[in-house]
Amino acid sequence: MTARYTTEGKLKRMTETPIPRLLFSLAVPTIITMLISAFYNMADTYFIGRLGSASATAATGVIFPMMAILQAIGFMFGQGSGNYIARALGAKKQRNAEEMASTAFFSAVITGILLMALGQIFLPQLVVALGSTETIAPYAIDYARNILFAIPWLIASIVLNNQLRLQGNALFAMVGMTSGAIINIGLDPLFIFTFGMGVAGASMATMFSQMIAFVLLFLGTRRGDNLRIRFSCFTPTLTYFKQILRGGVPALFRQSIGSLSIIMLNTFAGRMGDPVVAAFSIVFRIMMFIQMIVIGLGQGFQPICGFNYGSGRYDRVREAYWFAVRISFFMLLGGGILAAIFAPQLVNLFLSGYPEVTEIGSLALRLRTIMLPFFSVLMMSSMLLQTIGHVRDASILAIARQGLFLLPALLILPHFFGLFGLQLAQPISDFCAVILSIPLGLRVLNGFKREEARLAADGAAAQADVTV
Repeated sequence: MTARYTTEGKLKRMTETPIPRLLFSLAVPTIITMLISAFYNMADTYFIGRLGSASATAATGVIFPMMAILQAIGFMFGQGSGNYIARALGAKKQRNAEEMASTAFFSAVITGILLMALGQIFLPQLVVALGSTETIAPYAIDYARNILFAIPWLIASIVLNNQLRLQGNALFAMVGMTSGAIINIGLDPLFIFTFGMGVAGASMATMFSQMIAFVLLFLGTRRGDNLRIRFSCFTPTLTYFKQILRGGVPALFRQSIGSLSIIMLNTFAGRMGDPVVAAFSIVFRIMMFIQMIVIGLGQGFQPICGFNYGSGRYDRVREAYWFAVRISFFMLLGGGILAAIFAPQLVNLFLSGYPEVTEIGSLALRLRTIMLPFFSVLMMSSMLLQTIGHVRDASILAIARQGLFLLPALLILPHFFGLFGLQLAQPISDFCAVILSIPLGLRVLNGFKREEARLAADGAAAQADVTV
C-alpha cells in the first residue's frame, strides 16, 4: 500500500505540478551536482598546475578521454535504465521499474570490474593510445593508475545517480555526487602536496572520493520512495538489456565519440608541443564547467519528459522542452560573455608563467563561446529524443557534435590553417550540430501536437456519443 501510495503521489507531482516550478525543483539540485563535479575535474588540473609543469598539466587532458569513456558506460546503464524507469513509473509498472534498476546496477558493476582489470594490465599502451607524448607519458601513467582502481565505484555511482534523478529524486542524487566531489577537492592538495605524491595524489583523491560517493548514493536508494537495489530483482533478460541499450546508447555514443575526438585533438596538439596540449586541456575544462548548466537543466527535464510521455501528457513535454531551451539559452549567453571577456585570466588561473599557453588557450576559449548559447537547443533535443526512446535520431545527435562534424574538422582544418584550424574545429562542429538538431527536435514536437489533436477529437466524439 505504501509503495503504491508513494508511486501515485510521485506520478501526480510529475504530471500536475506547474512546469516552471517542477523543472527548477528537479534541475537546481542537478545543476549543483554537475557544477561541483565539473569543479572537481577542474580542481585536479588546478592543483597539478601548481606543480609548475606543462607536461603534468597536459597529462590530465590526456587521461580525460579515458574518464569520459568510463562515464559513458555508466551513463549507458544509468540513463538507459533510468529512462525506462521513468516511463514505467509513469505507466504505473512498479515491478518492471524495480527489476530494471537492479539489473542495470549489477550489470554495470560487473562491467566495471572487468574494465579495471584490463586497464591495469595494458596501462602503458593505454596512455600512448590516448595521445600521450614521451614527456607526458610518465605523468599520465601516475595519474591513470589509481583512476583505474576507481572504475567499479565510478560507473556504479553514475548509474545510481541517473536512476535516482530519473525517478524524480534529484536531491538524493545531488547529495551523493556533490559529497564525493567536495571530498575530492579537499583531498587533492593533501595527497599532491602534503603527502608529496604529485600527479598520483590527484588520482588517489579521485579514487577515495568515488568510493564515498558510491556509498552515499547506495544509501540514498534505501530512503523514501526510491527504488531499492536488490540482487533478488536482478533480471538479466534480453528484454531489459534491449531497453538499457535503447535509452543508453545515445549517451554512450555521445561520450565515446567525444573521447575519440579529444584523443585526436591531443594527438594533433601533441605534434605542436606540450603547451598546446595543456592549453586545450584547460579550455576543455572551462567549457565543460559552463556547459554543465545546460546539461543539468537537460537532466532535470528528462524525468518530466519520461513521466509525462509515459502518461500521454504530450502538452507538458512540449511546454517543459521550450521552457528549458529558453532558460538555458540565456544562462549560456551570460556564461559565454564572461568567459570571452576574462579568457586570459581563466587560463592563467590553471597554469601561470606560460605566455604561450595563455595566448593559445584564450583564443580557443573565445572562439568556443560563439556558439555556446545555441548549445541549449542541441542538448534539449538530444535529451528529448533519448528519453522517449527515439534511438536512431538520439544517436545521430549524440555523435554529431563530437563525431560527425568534429572529427572531419580536426582532419581538415589543421592541415590548412595549422594551430588556428585546431582552435576553429570545435566552433564549426558546434554550428553544424545545432543546425542538425533543429529539424530532429521539431519533428517530434510537431508529432506531439498532432497526437494531442487526435486525442482531443476522440474525446469530443466520445462525449458526443454519450450526449446522444
